[in-house]
Amino acid sequence: MADKQETLKKISALVVEKLNIDPEAIRPDVTLQDLGADSLDMVEIIMKVEEEFGIEINDEDAEKLHTMQEVVDYIHAKRE
Repeated sequence: MADKQETLKKISALVVEKLNIDPEAIRPDVTLQDLGADSLDMVEIIMKVEEEFGIEINDEDAEKLHTMQEVVDYIHAKRE
């Protein structure tokens, strides 16, 4: 299993591509909203994360994922 740093890199790449932002803007403590994601962007990012990591994120859990680090931790918890 990839380590959390590797997971963060993969998610960052998805977010940078989707939001068309500077990769330097992404830090573990930054929220997707801080990066300019609206609710539609959030849904699309969650779908891409599910696809990339082969997991399913239910709506209730998705609403609790705010920072990049929370997304990384969630993915690792689902894959253990």
